[in-house]
Amino acid sequence: MLSLSSRQRDKALEWQQRSFEVMIAVRAIEGQMAQSEATLGRSVVASNKSLAIQYYDEWRRAGQLITRLQRLTHTSPTQAALLTELQRLYQVRSDELNEAALHLNYDQKVKAISAYYGAGKTETLSRIKAIFREIITNEQAGIRSHSDEVKGFISRTNKLAATLSVLGLLLVMGAIGLGWTAIDAMAQRHRARRAAEFETNRAELLETAVTERTSELQLANQRLLAEASERAHAEAQLRQIQKMEAVGQLTGGIAHDFNNMLAVVVGGLELAKLKLPGGSADAERHIDNAMEGANRAAALTRRLLAFARAEPLLPQAAAPDKLVVGMKDLMDRTLGERIHLAIEGDADPWRIWVDRHQLENAILNLAVNARDAMEASGGKLTIRTSQTHLMPGEIGESAGGDYVRIEVSDTGCGMSKQVLDRVFEPFFTTKAVGKGTGLGLSQIFGFVRQSGGEISITSAEGIGTTVSLFLPRHHADEEVELQPIALPDAPVTTPMATAPAQLIKARVALVVEDDPRVLASTTGALTELGMTVIGCSSAEAAIEHLARDSRIDIIVTDVVMPGMTGPEFIAQIGPLYPHVAILFVTGYADVNDANAFCGHSVLRKPFTIAALENAVTTAIAKPSEPPPVRKAEAAE
Repeated sequence: MLSLSSRQRDKALEWQQRSFEVMIAVRAIEGQMAQSEATLGRSVVASNKSLAIQYYDEWRRAGQLITRLQRLTHTSPTQAALLTELQRLYQVRSDELNEAALHLNYDQKVKAISAYYGAGKTETLSRIKAIFREIITNEQAGIRSHSDEVKGFISRTNKLAATLSVLGLLLVMGAIGLGWTAIDAMAQRHRARRAAEFETNRAELLETAVTERTSELQLANQRLLAEASERAHAEAQLRQIQKMEAVGQLTGGIAHDFNNMLAVVVGGLELAKLKLPGGSADAERHIDNAMEGANRAAALTRRLLAFARAEPLLPQAAAPDKLVVGMKDLMDRTLGERIHLAIEGDADPWRIWVDRHQLENAILNLAVNARDAMEASGGKLTIRTSQTHLMPGEIGESAGGDYVRIEVSDTGCGMSKQVLDRVFEPFFTTKAVGKGTGLGLSQIFGFVRQSGGEISITSAEGIGTTVSLFLPRHHADEEVELQPIALPDAPVTTPMATAPAQLIKARVALVVEDDPRVLASTTGALTELGMTVIGCSSAEAAIEHLARDSRIDIIVTDVVMPGMTGPEFIAQIGPLYPHVAILFVTGYADVNDANAFCGHSVLRKPFTIAALENAVTTAIAKPSEPPPVRKAEAAE
C-alpha cells in the first residue's frame, strides 16, 4: 500500500511539473511571436531589410517552440487538439505577415505598410491569444487537481505510517520485520515531505517566472502599439507628400504649355498693334486690355511654376540680413501704420545661394499674409534671421547641415489644425473672394524646396503664426559659380538701350524653338526689329544650319526641347562658334543648376517685343571672340 501511494504521488508530481513546463512554453511562444511581429513592424516602418531577416528567424523559432509544446501535451487529447489548431493558425499568421515582409524585400514600402496594417486587423491574432489562454487555463486546472492528489497521497501515507507505527509498538517482540517496515515507511514519508516542499518551492519560482514573462509581454505589446501609432502618422505624411508631388507635376506641365501659348498671344498682340493703321483707338484699347490679361495670366503661371519647382531660378550669393533690411521701406509702405515692423539678425550672418528676386517676393508675400491676419486690430510683425544646424529629416525632407533660418512672425488671428494641414495646397485660401488667389504659400513652398531648403509653420488660434524658411548655408570660397544674366520682362533704360536699332539692325539671328507657334511669334518679333531671322524646330537642325551658314550673329534658343535641350545644344556648339552671341528663352526649366546656362543671358516667357529687343541687345553687346574670317583679316 505504501509503494502504491508513493507511485501515485510521484506520478501526480510529474503531471504537476509537466503542467508548469507547458505554461512556461506557452508564455515563451506568445512572447516569441509578439517579439517577431514587433521586429517586422520596425523593419516595415524603417524600410530595413536586415530587420526583416531577423523577423524570419524569430518567427521560425516560435514555430519550433510550438512543435516542442505539442510533444509535451501529446498525452492530453484536449491540449493536443488545441495545439493542432494553434499550429494551423500559426501558418495562417505566417502568410499574413510574410506578405508585408515580401513587399519590403522588393522595396515596396507603401504596400508593405498596408499589408502589415491589414495583418494587424485580422482575427487570427485574437484567436491565437484565446488558444494560449485556454491552454494555460487547462494546465492550471490540472495543477490544482494534481496538487489535491499529492496532498491526499501524503495524508494517506501519513495515516498508514502512523497505523503501522502503532502496530509495530504492539508487536515489536513478535514482528521485528514488520517494525523495520514501519521505520522504512516513516523514512519514505520524510522523503516525500521533503520532495513535496521542494516541488512547492519550485512551483513558486515557476509562478514568479510566469509573472515576469507576462510583464515583459505587456511591455512588448505597449511598444507595438506605439509603433503602430508612428506608422499611422508616417502613412498620413506619405499620403500628403504624394498628393503634393502629384499636384506639382500637374501644375508644372500645365504652366509649361500655358507659357508657350501666352508667348504666342503676347507676341501676336504686339505685332497686331504695330500693324494697326493710325487712328484705331478702340482697337488699340482692346489690344491693351488683352495684353493686361495676358500679363496677369503670365504672373499666375509663374506662381504655378514656382509651386511645381520648375521656375527657372537665377541664384547668386546673398546676405539674408542685408536683403531683409533693404526691404524695410517697401514693407513699411505695404503693411501700413497699424502694423509695427521689427527686424532682427545675427551679428555675423552666413551667406546663402538663392534667387534674390524670388526670396524678396517670398518674404513680401509672407508679410502681406501677416498684415491680413492682423487687419482687425493691428499688431507686430517680426522678421528674424538666425543660424541653425539641422539633422537629416529634422524639418520635412531636409538634409543634415548648416542652414540660415528666416522667421516671419505675427501676432494675428492664427490658424486651426485643419487649415495648417492644407496651407501649401495651391488655390487653397481662407480669405474672402477677390482678396487672394491661394498661391502665395504654395509658391513659397516650391521656391524653398527648389533652392534646396525647407519650410515649417507653427500657429495657434488667437496667438499668431510663425513661418520659418530654412535655406542652406553657402560657402563662397568653395567654387566659382557662373551666373546667368537675369533679364527683366519689360524694357529698362540702360546705356546700350539708347541706340538698340544701330546695334542689332541687319544682324542675323538663328531661332531654335520646338513649338511652331512660338517659333513664328519670335521670328516675327525679331523681323520687326530689323533682323534677318532663320528658324529651326530642333537643336539638331540648328547644328546642321550652323555648319553651312557663317552669317549667324546670335542664337536665340529655347531651354526645354525634345531630344537635345538648349543648354546641351549651346555646350556642344559653343567651342566651335565662340563669336556667336547666345540668348536663352524659357518659361519652364527642369535645369536645376544655374551653371548649365554658362553665364549667358536668360529671358523668361512670355515676353514683349521691347523685352526681346533689350535681351538681344544685351546678349550681342557682351564681349565675344571675333568670327574666324575677321581673325584672318586682322592677321593680314
